[in-house]
Amino acid sequence: MRLIVLFAVTSLALSCASTKGAEKTGDSEGEKLSENIRQKQNGNEKVTEYDLNGDKKPDVWSYTVLTKGPDGKEVERLVRKELDLNWDGKVDISRTYDEHEQIQREALDLDFDGKVDQVNYLEKGVVVRKERDLAAGGKPSLWLFYEKGKLVRKERDTNGDGKVDYWEYWEADQVDRIGEDLDGDGNVDRWTKNPSSES
Repeated sequence: MRLIVLFAVTSLALSCASTKGAEKTGDSEGEKLSENIRQKQNGNEKVTEYDLNGDKKPDVWSYTVLTKGPDGKEVERLVRKELDLNWDGKVDISRTYDEHEQIQREALDLDFDGKVDQVNYLEKGVVVRKERDLAAGGKPSLWLFYEKGKLVRKERDTNGDGKVDYWEYWEADQVDRIGEDLDGDGNVDRWTKNPSSES
């Protein structure tokens, strides 16, 4: 009951000048998430296998390509890595790396079925966006946006029609306001403000 009171929200008029508009960014233009998490080796990639738990089976697959370093000499550059975290012989996480060998994309198989359930996007090694398939429909239905490592916005497709119809804006590590599209036109029809958030 205490939690309900703590997170109780009051409805605001849509025309309230202090309420920011919802950003339309999620509408299922994200990548298809049902892809196999294990990808085929490209022709120019060299794969190195590692056995981390000593069971004589690979747990990590590291993919590199030959490229020229700053001095003009050929060097191996890490382009992607696949990891088996629960040692069942199947890939659970697949990471791709930029030209500076920083993670730029991380695909996760959260239910161990061999398919991608969530993709994290990173810039300079920091997560900026996550896309997750909550309905096992093979496409994103939840988008999470981060700034400086902090969650700032959530977007959801709650009815599976491929359009965002629910927005959460976060400030100071808590929900500040919620927007809902009630008629399916892609625009917010109702805003709800968290009374305990800072205005």
